[in-house]
This record gives sequence, structure tokens and C-alpha cells, in this order.
Amino acid sequence: MLRTNLLHPDILRACARAGHHSKILIADGNYPAASKIGPRAELVCLQLTPGIPTVAQVLRALLQVVPIDIINTMGIDPSDEYASAEDPPVWTEFRQILIEAGSTRKLEPIVKWDFYAAVQSEDHVLTIQTADQALWANLLLSVGVRKPDE
Repeated sequence: MLRTNLLHPDILRACARAGHHSKILIADGNYPAASKIGPRAELVCLQLTPGIPTVAQVLRALLQVVPIDIINTMGIDPSDEYASAEDPPVWTEFRQILIEAGSTRKLEPIVKWDFYAAVQSEDHVLTIQTADQALWANLLLSVGVRKPDE
């Protein structure tokens, strides 16, 4: 039995193969994962029932096994019909998870259409499709490096 809370074999394999600057997308249930994906990326579908699992739950598990340099959220174009003047509530949850994990990284929004382009890059290695129903819950993680003392 592994000594990590992340047990999914395909996700673990993809994470183990990812190198510095590789991109991992944790997608919400509304994300078009089948069409907005990098040319070499794997797609792991985790939707069980609406809302299970959430992007936040997957983020917690990934932070235990993968160093992260950059965390991009799907930014909100003010003209988007789902836009609000405030940050989406789920972003507060993501920030709290980062704090709990001891990360100093900040959420860096990329406007929706540029976010799609960033996902479809050559560096994209994995999409984890969740059943999260929160709006604007997509996260694009850039893998960091393991330091010699870790």
C-alpha cells in the first residue's frame, strides 16, 4: 500500500513521468476536456456523480506528490455571461488549500481563451476531469522541481 493519499494509478504514472514545466490540468465538470487538450496529454475522467470529486479534492492530493511552480486559474473576461465582480468562491478554497500545504504560490488567472491555448500546449501531460460544479474551478498547474533535500 502506498504512503500517499493519491492512489489513482494513471494519475500517479503521469505525475511520475512529468518533468519541470509540464502542465497538469484539473478540470471542472463543465470543461471541454475531450477537445481542449494538449497533443500528448492523457485524459483521466474521475466524474462519479455531480460534484464528486471536486477540483479542490484533487488539488489536495496532487500537492502531496508533485512540486508546483505556477498555478493558473481560468480567468474571467468581464463580458462573459457568467462573470462576477468578485473572485469565484472556489478560488478562496484553493488559496486555503495552498496555505495548508505550506505553498507560497499564488493563483495566477489567465483569461478563458488564453487558458484554453495554454492547456493545448506541447507541455500539457495530463488532464484530470472532475465532476466539480463550481464555476471557474479549472486549474492549470506547472510542475516544479524536487529539491535535493526533499
